[in-house]
Amino acid sequence: MKNYWYIIIGIAAFVLFAGVANEKENFAVDEMTSVSEVLKKLGDKPVPHQANFSINGVSAEAGADLVLRGIAKDPKGGGETKKQSKHFVCTSCHNMEREDPDLSVVDPQARLTFVEEKGLPFLQGTTLYGAVNRTSFYNGDYEKKYGALVEPARDNLREAIQLCAVECSQGRKLESWEMESVLAYLWTIDLKMGDLLLSDMEMTSIQNKVKSETKDTSTVNLIKSKYLSGAPATFVDAPTDRKMGYTRTGDPDNGKLIYELSCLHCHKNERYSFLNLDESKFSLKFLENYFPKYSELSVYHVARYGTKPHPGKRAYMPHYTEEKMSNEMMEDLRTYVQQAGKNN
Repeated sequence: MKNYWYIIIGIAAFVLFAGVANEKENFAVDEMTSVSEVLKKLGDKPVPHQANFSINGVSAEAGADLVLRGIAKDPKGGGETKKQSKHFVCTSCHNMEREDPDLSVVDPQARLTFVEEKGLPFLQGTTLYGAVNRTSFYNGDYEKKYGALVEPARDNLREAIQLCAVECSQGRKLESWEMESVLAYLWTIDLKMGDLLLSDMEMTSIQNKVKSETKDTSTVNLIKSKYLSGAPATFVDAPTDRKMGYTRTGDPDNGKLIYELSCLHCHKNERYSFLNLDESKFSLKFLENYFPKYSELSVYHVARYGTKPHPGKRAYMPHYTEEKMSNEMMEDLRTYVQQAGKNN
């Protein structure tokens, strides 16, 4: 009998060891490997916004519905939830795919070119792709807009999402299961190693460190240097003299991209706005006429200051920070509007 138990214990130990060994053997770093998983293997402390699946109803599928449609199947039964916002969904202001060629650099012109190639819009908000890999939110000058509301959101993704749901979306707070579902979905679009522009030598070094189970702070820092921990935000004033603008002759071809991928994303067929715009001469002349005026209808004004929600008109226009649209790009847009308005 004693020998029997020795055999059982031996088999159990072998299975456990084999399972652990197999897990180690199967973890290979390639371009599709999650950045967070690699960091964890290298000894980095995990970020604190892992989804809590112990709450009833939490799922990545429900999170995708909430992010993309603003509603999801109610786990308590009775069909779908109340819409999170009557005015916006997350994709009104945020892409769900990578939108920068180099994740470690802030370059709005490079972003415009990149999203045009990928068939994405050019938006005011930072992409939610890789949001779970960040540790800082509502950065820079957003305190000027939201005041003390940004304090709990600066280093807490849950608080940042809730702030966006209530203030940015002008909607209701997310319930616990909804919040965790959104996080679960965002973890499906986390950064992958292939996003980081690593050299072959750097990738090989990382693969070797992970394979040998080396806890290496320098390699962790190398990986984190390849992407921003948070999106910087600098508020910019409209030009003092709106007739002169930012004193630069713009590139109309670049301005056309901005008009198509940004302005029309929200305004075509009144998608998110009561102001309907298209490629017609009527729309372009309207914008041209208001560009130099000190009016909320001036593109300079709304692009740099946005508009505010009002009772009965909660939908509003978020503004563009310097990191989302440069002054040079604003002049590109103005030049396109002026020239296209004449040619149409």
